[in-house]
Amino acid sequence: MDNIVILTEEAALQVKDMMKQNETEDAFLRVSVKGGGCSGLSYGMGFAHEVEEGDTELEQHGIKILVDKDSAPVLNGTKISYKQSLMGGGFTIDNPNAIASCGCGSSFKTATNAGTPEDC
Repeated sequence: MDNIVILTEEAALQVKDMMKQNETEDAFLRVSVKGGGCSGLSYGMGFAHEVEEGDTELEQHGIKILVDKDSAPVLNGTKISYKQSLMGGGFTIDNPNAIASCGCGSSFKTATNAGTPEDC
């Protein structure tokens, strides 16, 4: 499962900038899924300093990535990009496993995992 998460070069550059700003250049990028959001599942991204039991370790464009064992099947094949526009920039997540998502784009469900939907 080397392609659990695919980080584009633009996204990797943005993550590197964020790590530098937060003085966490030696950290991992943890990508995860948790229950919640109007469609039932929500994405999480943050910095981690330790590998936890069951984590899958990846490295793309010089970024060390961690995915926990529960998130891996839900994220398998997910592409994380960074898009810059006149309104600013932001990460975009394209998950081939998502069968429904909410208008904000940060909540979704898969055919096998409906999560825990909440009111928006």
